[in-house]
Amino acid sequence: MTEWRALGEFAGQGLAVWRGGRLVFRGLGFVLPPSGVLQLVGPNGSGKSTLLRVLAGLLPPAAGRVLWNGAEVDRGTHLARLAYLGHGDAVKPGLSVAEHLVWHGRLHGVSVAVEPALAATGIAGLARLPARTLSAGQRRRLALARLVAVPKPVWLLDEPTTALDRDGTALFADLVQSHLASGGRVLAATHLDLGVAGDSLTVADFVPHREEEADEPPADPLDQEAVA
Repeated sequence: MTEWRALGEFAGQGLAVWRGGRLVFRGLGFVLPPSGVLQLVGPNGSGKSTLLRVLAGLLPPAAGRVLWNGAEVDRGTHLARLAYLGHGDAVKPGLSVAEHLVWHGRLHGVSVAVEPALAATGIAGLARLPARTLSAGQRRRLALARLVAVPKPVWLLDEPTTALDRDGTALFADLVQSHLASGGRVLAATHLDLGVAGDSLTVADFVPHREEEADEPPADPLDQEAVA
């Protein structure tokens, strides 16, 4: 088992984001120690997915800092610590289930133990099947298998239990518990009970009221996809 207990805290400080000329949130902060879970909660459009993209380095904040062990993160080093799972499963229809994990390992420059990763998500028996034949729940299990195949200390997960049945959700909770036992940490945006204990952050608490918003966005606001 990979050991990450000695790694420092992962934190956000005074984070703010503009999108499409709208201030999504501001003044947002958190601290996530080793073996910590932080569930991002709130209504649709409150900025949960946006925050995950900021933390994953996919979207720069308009203000604030992302910190590792008290120092502002270096992008290259930071990305090497992260496993990001978005809304989409990122499954290629023409590849087999096993080939997906091999391909994912090559992207990260590592060899992958395919069978244990598939077994951990309950799809070892599907290894030779093309991904186009999988159900939505099976595709989500394959996406989760990437977390096992290429271990990273920080998991950033956007609705990770989407399409999973009860057994799949229980398997996910087991994966998280194993990750935490090694000192890993999890930030997950969700509307559902993930089946694991942890702290929660209501992103909507940092959404400004209209009368509190600044008159104008920053000089060069990002106009990207709608807030999820």
